[in-house]
Amino acid sequence: MTEKRQRGLVPIVVGVLALALVGLLVYGVVHGGDDTSLDDAVKKGELPVAPGRTLERPLLDGSGQKSLADYSGKVVVLNFWASWCEPCIDEASVLEKAQKALTASGDGTVFGATYQDVSDKSVQFEREHGITYPSVRDMETKLAQKYGTSKLPETFVLDRKGRIVAISRGQISQKFLDSAIEKAKASA
Repeated sequence: MTEKRQRGLVPIVVGVLALALVGLLVYGVVHGGDDTSLDDAVKKGELPVAPGRTLERPLLDGSGQKSLADYSGKVVVLNFWASWCEPCIDEASVLEKAQKALTASGDGTVFGATYQDVSDKSVQFEREHGITYPSVRDMETKLAQKYGTSKLPETFVLDRKGRIVAISRGQISQKFLDSAIEKAKASA
């Protein structure tokens, strides 16, 4: 091939590569992003079974391991949180109030799962905010990934059969949590 002809091919190759890159970007935007399959199911009135129910995680206090399956037959408020998350601080009292009500009635528990947090900081967070519900360290975010969790805080309310009845991707309000817990209690 002549040098002139090779120089003529360079813009074509660059163009083809640029088109391929644009195609990959478009594919990523269309097929990527947040996993909303659980959210979509709950919005349609479906009750998807909570993923990762048997995945055991170490308790933050070091006293063993727990999984969501340990609370079968109970209402569970699964909350992903971290000590560095400002909205997590703001909702801590709402979750603790729910914990007190759920344990007093025997209906269930709040179940925390830390997300990309240092254990010492998580323990300090619980102490500072008077958290009494069990929390696990979600090492490598294995549990969080099953829920499509990538931002904090996120809360999933499960009925007694381990099905998701409500989801909050963001800071919860007392009104949301009260309503979600009532829905979980009433779920047949």
